[in-house]
This record gives sequence, structure tokens and C-alpha cells, in this order.
Amino acid sequence: MEELDGEPAVTVIPGVNSKKNQMCFDWGPGEMLVCETSFSKKEKSEMVPSCPFIYIIRKDVDVYSQILRKLFNESHGIFLGLQRIDEELTGKSRKSQLVRVSKNYRSVIRACMEEMHQVAIAAKDPASGRQFSSQVSILSAMELIWNLCEILFIEVAPAGHLLLHLLDWVRLHVCEVDSLSADVLGSENPSNHDSFWNLGLGGMTSHGWSLPYTFATNPHLESLLKIMLGDEAALLEQKELLSNWYHFLVTRLLYSNPTVKPIDLHYYAQSSLDLFLGGESSPEPLDNILLAAFEFDIHQVIKECSIALSNWWFVAHLTDLLDHCKLLQSHNLYFGSNMREFLLLEYASGLFAHPSLWQLGVDYFDYCPKLGRVSLELHIERIPLNTEQKALKVLRICEQRQMTEQVRSICKILAMKAVRNNRLGSALSWSIRAKDAAFATLVSDRFLRDYCERGCFSDLDLIDNLGPAMMLSDRLTFLGKYREFHRMYGEKRFADAASLLLSLMTSGIAPRSFWMTLLTDALPLLEQKQVIFSAEQTYELMQCLEDLTSRRPVRGESDIQQLQDEDIETTKVEMLRLALARNLARAIIREGSLEGS
Repeated sequence: MEELDGEPAVTVIPGVNSKKNQMCFDWGPGEMLVCETSFSKKEKSEMVPSCPFIYIIRKDVDVYSQILRKLFNESHGIFLGLQRIDEELTGKSRKSQLVRVSKNYRSVIRACMEEMHQVAIAAKDPASGRQFSSQVSILSAMELIWNLCEILFIEVAPAGHLLLHLLDWVRLHVCEVDSLSADVLGSENPSNHDSFWNLGLGGMTSHGWSLPYTFATNPHLESLLKIMLGDEAALLEQKELLSNWYHFLVTRLLYSNPTVKPIDLHYYAQSSLDLFLGGESSPEPLDNILLAAFEFDIHQVIKECSIALSNWWFVAHLTDLLDHCKLLQSHNLYFGSNMREFLLLEYASGLFAHPSLWQLGVDYFDYCPKLGRVSLELHIERIPLNTEQKALKVLRICEQRQMTEQVRSICKILAMKAVRNNRLGSALSWSIRAKDAAFATLVSDRFLRDYCERGCFSDLDLIDNLGPAMMLSDRLTFLGKYREFHRMYGEKRFADAASLLLSLMTSGIAPRSFWMTLLTDALPLLEQKQVIFSAEQTYELMQCLEDLTSRRPVRGESDIQQLQDEDIETTKVEMLRLALARNLARAIIREGSLEGS
């Protein structure tokens, strides 16, 4: 039966009294907001002042460590390379590639550990030094666990070779013997050194040891020979010279069962742990993880690491690697995902809490076939688009993955920001990219209003090159065609300009509020020496003018400015009527003359 999870650790927030007052909180993708309410936990209570602060609780604080960020960045490339390993590779070639990937992961961990160690030594603040030293210990434990999993699960060393791998494992992670050996062997007379026999007893798993015949009468020799003959009691008497229980385990196997089979490892591991601790202390989390590995219980290893470690990096990448070794195929979770995908999703979610590491998280979501795309869509919508450069990165990611709704949402957000900053060209460009007809209409109205106020268009290059995009909305079509009218007029193509202007009004594409502007634009064409508008076209313009003036609202009492505006409008109407009447007369005479001839 699966072991039940223990109670989660309690996080104490300084300054918050959760026993006295009720708490208010809100979950986010990578953090939680917590504050006290004004209500106490008593049934009848008055509102009392509470803590005035809102606390931000992050679940993945390691992503903000400068050194650990290198771990995340470097391992990202290894992860992508692992996903591209050819599935058709089998046997030794595939196994060798997986072992190489595992070693690459370990080298990244060790590099970060060494850098963190140097930072801890150089730290001027004792508290910072302790914090960095704690991180060094965690990284060291991670590399220790990963190395053991590599030996047992990936390389799968057979009996005989297994102990050689375990000897290398202990030699790599037990540093005390190396320093003691250097001290002893570097002295003038090593055999007379105080730690000479301690090195012989404690360092047999790490160094070859020869016994000159002159030592035959030495009192330490009997203990040494008993250990070499596999006497476990003699070895246990010297356990203080061994660093830890797994050092004791490998030493014990070396002299009692050097050809140990993998299936027997769990027995030796459990008994070595019990003998080494002797009931004086309880196993640490690291001990439980290593013990689960020696029992070949992969899922327990992952579970214990998830509880003990402060972030999801280790379990996510180790589980992914073990899944590629076909060791986790039978373990699916109850909520539609397997263990590999669940852990990768958690790790990627943590990366999205960081202002720059979120870009790495995108690739992890890509390789989660069941829930990755949905999770990416939810997280990418929460990325703050602080700069246009960042927005373009997010947009490019969405477009590459055909995330249509997210593309539209981002473009609309950028369009809104551009409108607020009065950057109409950028706003129009984003609204077209979003294919948002309503917003394109809004921006087009702003362009037209801006034209009425200034008498000229801004962002002419954009409007001149709208192309098929102008069909997105009627207002945008009108804006593009109205600009085309101005271009024709500037090129002195008066007949084409007149036809276009009239079609804009009669087709209903031009907003009625803009009709007076269009009729005013017709004045210079009506006053040309040659007749531009035909009699029929002039009648249509006159009809538009009458429709416009007949539907003008009746105003009550008006202020001086309104009266002045009405006078200007009245003057424009009179000028238009006069110009239209003159043009109609000229057009009738001209058309009659042409018919007569």
C-alpha cells in the first residue's frame, strides 16, 4: 500500500496573527497574496484594526537566484537535446546517449555547486554566507542522488560491475578521505602520522592500501585485517571513521560481498542504515531518498525528492530522463496526465513567475502532449507586457503555435496602449493584426477626427498601404478610400477623385457625421474651370446635402460657441448650395452642347 503523505510544512508569515484574525488570500500562477481581514475569529466581535500589509508568498523562490538561473538555462538546452533523441535508437547506442545526457545534467549541477561554494566563501555577511552554504549542501545532495539513480536505473550495472560504480560514487562524494590522504601522504614520514591508521581504516574504499611486513606487530593491523576479511563487527567498531551510512554500506560490500546483485542491494542498504545509526537518531530525508533508490522504488524517490527539495527542477528533469529510459510508462495519474508531464508542468509554471525565465518554460510546455498547450495558453495570457519588445516576443511565440485567441488578445492590448498614448498608426496596425473590426473602426474614427482637427493625416505610409486589410471594417475601408481621394486630387486626377468622393457618400460607407467634410472637399472640384461633376452627379450631391440638413437636430438655448459653430455650418451650406447650383447649370449647358453637336 502506498505510504500516506504527511502534513505539509507550516509557513509562518512575520507580523500576521492567523490565530486571532481571519485571513484573506488569492492564488496566482506562481505566488499568493495574503493579508489579514478586519474580522476576528470570535463569533461576536467588533471590527478592529489589523495588519495593514499585503504579503506576497512565492512558491519557487529559487528562480530568483542568480547562480541557480544558470542551472535552469544550461539544463534547458540539455532537456531539448534529450527530446530530440531518435526513438528508433535501441540497445547500447540509445543507452549510451541517455547516460551521456545524465552526466551532462550532473556536470551542470556540479558547476553551479562550485560557483555557489566560491560565493559562500567570499560572502561578507554571515547570514548570506550561511544561506549560500545551505544551497551548496542542497546541490551536493542533488548530485549525489542523481549519480546513484544514474548507476542503478540508467546504466543498470550488472553484478560485479555494480560495486565498481558504487565505489566511484562514494569516492566522488566523500571528500574527507581525500583531504586526509593528502595530509598524511604529504608528511615527511607518513607511517608515523597520527592519522595514518585512520586513513587505512576509513579510506579503503577510496584508495588502494598496501601492508609492508614490518607492520605485522602493529596493534591496528588486526582490525584492518578483520575488515578486509569481511568482519562486519570490526568494521562497525570503526564507523566514526566513515562519513555516513552509505560510505559504510559500500565499504561493507567491498569486503563481504563484492559481487553483490542489484536485487540484494535493498537488504544491505537497510541493514547498513540501521547498524550505522544504531537507534541513536532518525533517518534524514536524504537517507530516505537514497534508501528508496537502493530499493529500486523510482516513484518513492521522486516523491521524497518532491517533498524535500525547494523547487521542481530536480524531479522534473530526472523524471523526464527516466521516462525516456522507459521506466515510468505504467505510472499514470488520475487527472489526465502522467507523472513526467505533471512535474514538467509544475516546473514550467514556476519559470513563468520570473520576468525572463518564462521563455524557457514555453519549451517545457511544448513537450507536454496532453495538458501543455492549455497550460501555455493560460500562463502566456498572464505575462505582463511591459514593453513592446517583450510583447513582440510573446506574440511571436503565439503565432508559431497557431494560438489565434492569444494573438488577438495581445494585439488588442497593444492597440489599447497605443490609443492611450495617441499613437494612432501603431494602434491601427495592431487592430488589423488582431483582426478586430470593432477596434479598427474605433481607431479609424480617431484618425478621421484627428484629420478634422488638424486638416491632414498622420501615418500616411500606413494608410496608403492598407491593401486588403481595409476590408476589415466599413470605417477602415472609408479611411483608406478617403485617403485615396486625397491622393487622386493631389495628382490632379479630378474626375476620378470626384467619382470616388460621390461613391463614398452614396454607398453609405461614409459616416453621416463626416458628410459635411466630404461635401466641403467637393467645393474645389465644383469651382474648377472645367466641369468635373456631371448633372446627374450634381443632383446626387444636392440630395446628400438636403438629407444632411433636413436631419439636423433642433437645438434649444445655445451658448455663444454653439451659435458660432451653427453660423459656420450655415455659411458652408449656403456656399455648397450656390456652388452646386452653378455647377448644375454649367453641367446642363455642357451636356446639352455635346448632345447638340
